[in-house]
Amino acid sequence: MSSSTLHNSERHEAPFTLDEPAPKVLSFWDQSAFWANLGVSLIAFSGAYTVLAPNSDGAPQISISAGILAMIVGTVVGGLMLGLAAIPGAKTGKPAMVLLRGLFGAKLSYLPTVLNIAQLIGWGTFELIVIGDAADELFGGGPHWLYVVAAGVLTTALTIWPLGSVRLLRRFVTVGVVIALIWFYIQFFRTGLPDLSANPGPHGSGPFGADWNLFWIATDAALAVSISWVPVAADYTRHSRSTGSAFGAASGAYAITQIVAYTLGLFALARATGDGQYSPFLQVSLGGLFFFVFVLREADQSFANVYSTAVSIQNLAPRIDRRILSIGLGVLITVLALQLNMANYFGFLGLIGSVFVPLLGVLVADFFLRAKGDWNTADDAPPRWGMIVAWLAGLSVYQLINPGDAGVWTTFWVDVQEKLHFTKQAWMSASLLSFLAALVVAWAFGRISTLRRARVTDGVSG
Repeated sequence: MSSSTLHNSERHEAPFTLDEPAPKVLSFWDQSAFWANLGVSLIAFSGAYTVLAPNSDGAPQISISAGILAMIVGTVVGGLMLGLAAIPGAKTGKPAMVLLRGLFGAKLSYLPTVLNIAQLIGWGTFELIVIGDAADELFGGGPHWLYVVAAGVLTTALTIWPLGSVRLLRRFVTVGVVIALIWFYIQFFRTGLPDLSANPGPHGSGPFGADWNLFWIATDAALAVSISWVPVAADYTRHSRSTGSAFGAASGAYAITQIVAYTLGLFALARATGDGQYSPFLQVSLGGLFFFVFVLREADQSFANVYSTAVSIQNLAPRIDRRILSIGLGVLITVLALQLNMANYFGFLGLIGSVFVPLLGVLVADFFLRAKGDWNTADDAPPRWGMIVAWLAGLSVYQLINPGDAGVWTTFWVDVQEKLHFTKQAWMSASLLSFLAALVVAWAFGRISTLRRARVTDGVSG
């Protein structure tokens, strides 16, 4: 291969370090295929239960129809939030955690960066566990460790050529996923729709017989899945050819496919026989073949998590080659997936939502309402404590409304509720109110900062 050909191929791949510019090569359709595939996940099928039983370890507490409505509301709102998170990356060409230098300052951006690295390693590990469990069920057992290792190797390979992997999704994988979805919908409809009013809410006062409190908790559970991608969106949209295509693909393609996948998961849940969480898919005609498409495609979830972990680490160490980081992270999550069993799915989602929903509120207020092109992502960007306060204010609102199920962390916030004599009202959504609280506080601090600068400027000019 000639040096000119090599240089041309490298220009169309993600840079190795933060010192290199990000090529703007991803079209709307490239990004749509990427986000659409992330919206169709095995977690959407197995995790549909968290929408029907959002606050209980027992039987489902809201009806399937209420679960579908909660899932649609949460996914649409989450999709719009994801779209907003996609725009700054497309505008600046910077990855997500580097963008936070402009929000919090270079050194203060390390705090959310470390949190993001931790949650992405958790998600990457969880995805390999999901793939291994699904393969066990698909093949009727076998060497579980081999399934996990194979998924880890595939994940690592995809992260070495991330933009090439996105194009691969568009050209081949998306077609197979769409066909598989259509096939399962046809098979489920042939056997008749489930009773949408099954498992009615305990009070029957909300939509379709659902308790309003549980409805909003279920909505937050669905929204949290979308929000989990917010802190990594710019890692991919920095390669977008335009901000419009970045927003449209992230908000539209992801929301559509997640709604389709979750609805299918709820239909499958109604048909579960106890023979395995994926048994409804495997029991239909050609179910094994089309379910294999879902299992293979799940690797794009772990790929996205590992690649974004590597890019997040680069905010702390800008000159480390992302390929070296990707290989090391691929080995790490594979080892963790072989050792761990992440059962507390809803508690994990709740923690993610409580951290990154208000963070997005701060970003939206500062980037869209204050910055207007003035966004300092240098490695010496000054600290902005007001934005940290706004973030913590939003996080506190989330936890007061929905302390979740996360052990000591939940116990602490329940104690705070009692000391403040706070009682959640039925209309309160933790995600929406924490987002708005963080946005308002961040806007106020931004406004104060702008007025101070204006006074200094007037004093100098006078």
